[in-house]
Amino acid sequence: MDFKDLIRQLGERVTKLKAQVTTEEATKNAFIMPFIKELGYDVFNPLEVVPEFVADIGIKVGEKIDYAIMKDGAPVILIECKSHTAPLNVHNASQLFRYFHTTNAKFSILTNGIEYRFYTDLDTPNKMDEKPFFTFDITDIKDAQVEELKKFHKAYFDFGNIVNTASELKYTNELKQLIANELLAPGPDFVRHFARQVYPGMITQKILDQFSELTKKSFQQHINDLITERLKSALTKEAETQKQEALSEGEPLTGEPGGIVTTEEELEGFMIVKTILRQAIPVSRVVYRDALSYFAILLDDNNRKTICRLHFNGNRKYLGLFDENKKETKVELFSLDDIFLHANALIKCVEAYDNKKAGVGDAEVLN
Repeated sequence: MDFKDLIRQLGERVTKLKAQVTTEEATKNAFIMPFIKELGYDVFNPLEVVPEFVADIGIKVGEKIDYAIMKDGAPVILIECKSHTAPLNVHNASQLFRYFHTTNAKFSILTNGIEYRFYTDLDTPNKMDEKPFFTFDITDIKDAQVEELKKFHKAYFDFGNIVNTASELKYTNELKQLIANELLAPGPDFVRHFARQVYPGMITQKILDQFSELTKKSFQQHINDLITERLKSALTKEAETQKQEALSEGEPLTGEPGGIVTTEEELEGFMIVKTILRQAIPVSRVVYRDALSYFAILLDDNNRKTICRLHFNGNRKYLGLFDENKKETKVELFSLDDIFLHANALIKCVEAYDNKKAGVGDAEVLN
């Protein structure tokens, strides 16, 4: 199992157990120690991980930090832990600030076992920044975040490499947040920048108010268009790959003796259904069988488990949905993207098949 799988497995564990983990100590044992372990460190070896790390700081004698990850006898990463039931903020990181200043550690982590915030000293040398340069949620970690986290793994830890990317990460994350805020509620300067380029007259307050909503709508539409185009491109490539595989295996796609013709639109519709069901079941379980009057999409290649039918042979296109009684209801599609509007019904259908006890109702075959 590679690092990405181990981290995602830990995220799943946290999601399952967080309702039962209610104290800071339990958070440490159930969530944070396993996290340190997945970074390649032996949590029971004091040469690698020191719990309750002590460094006397002026009048703060005997104050402890929850964990220190060690290298060559000196701390390189300090970790301050809070209960996952408590929110994280800069005010509950006071110990990290003090320890960071007086030890050789150049990285510190504030965490509640779910959210992880990584700090260093980009703003002022030897003084921990108030803003983290890297954050993530272990229960919803992205692939790009896993790659950044991997740099802190014992096997890959390189101080210079991390420092070089820390600045880029910090400012990239801050810019992304600013952009997200502007897209949600565009500020006057942001709106004025675009309005000046398309509106020929003076930008009065009335025009600014008008363009605020127009700017917000324009960005939302542009983002939706980008997502749609990328999805269509991916589906087209997957459909073409499947078509070529079918041809190489001698499966007839067009011109069969029975007059059945499998069209590109049907295959694209099939890819959209697979994309929707991917979040509920392995897509390898979703197959199709073409017929003269409809294109059937089945679960487990079983005609008793019809998920839906595509009726694309006429001038108007319909999606046939099935309820728990295996009754088909046709809904008109004005574009293939309309299939996404019925995602819940498709997922509910396959879940109903999976929840059904084996052998119950198998005698009934969909016509």
